[in-house]
Amino acid sequence: MNSDRVLKWFLYGYLALVLVFIFAPIIFSVIFSFNSDRFPTIPLGSFTLKWYKTIWQDPDVWEAARTSLIVSFSVASIATLLGFATAYTDYRYRFKLKPLYLALILLPPTIPLIILALAMLAWFAKIGLAGKVISIIVAHSVLTAPFAMAIIRLRLSQMDASLESAAWNLGADQWCALRRVIVPFCRPAIISSFCLTAAVSFDEFAIAWFISGLNKTIPVIILEIVTGNIDPQVNAIGSFVFLTSITLVVIAQVVLMTRDKKEKVHHG
Repeated sequence: MNSDRVLKWFLYGYLALVLVFIFAPIIFSVIFSFNSDRFPTIPLGSFTLKWYKTIWQDPDVWEAARTSLIVSFSVASIATLLGFATAYTDYRYRFKLKPLYLALILLPPTIPLIILALAMLAWFAKIGLAGKVISIIVAHSVLTAPFAMAIIRLRLSQMDASLESAAWNLGADQWCALRRVIVPFCRPAIISSFCLTAAVSFDEFAIAWFISGLNKTIPVIILEIVTGNIDPQVNAIGSFVFLTSITLVVIAQVVLMTRDKKEKVHHG
């Protein structure tokens, strides 16, 4: 019993250290965004909102934020649709070369981002789309669709396979069964996929930096500000990015956990 308790507290301590290691830089960045001193040093200077006022009045930051929001919303919509289609195809159909089909779908996240960005840049330049917002949307959709597919496919694996067959036997065609049975069952995963892919797209830097051209996103703006210069407004911009991303991730997690809890209560 004592050894189990020691192991339990060891795991709690290890988890706490991991969380501190991950979130400490972010927390300090948020703290320094309210620091009056230009350099991030301790002891801190006085409390100020000067750096937030600076980015609020910067038209380039507003334009980058607008571009990032357009891209992330578009990417989330496209990636979630593609993810649902591929997940349902994997769930419902059996066909030759299916392992190859799934391998190709899940391939993009395994490719180093620099290589993927260079390949995208060459392809978009060849078809005349380099430096346009649509190129960022397409590239980010390719990158994030596998995440949506994995989340939705996991949800489909929890579904009773007889439900869709029962709908067919009751007179529903495949589209009606898909709309009335599959989509409602997958709704929590669809919402979670939308939020998660939006967060990934909003944060993504490497691909956007290579192919965005003049249509800069927030991460690209941050890189340009910090290149060869220490500017505290980066902490303010980073705090905004972190708040946006963590909000989307938390929403995705809450939707899935709430649905799972309701189902456990229902089955219980």
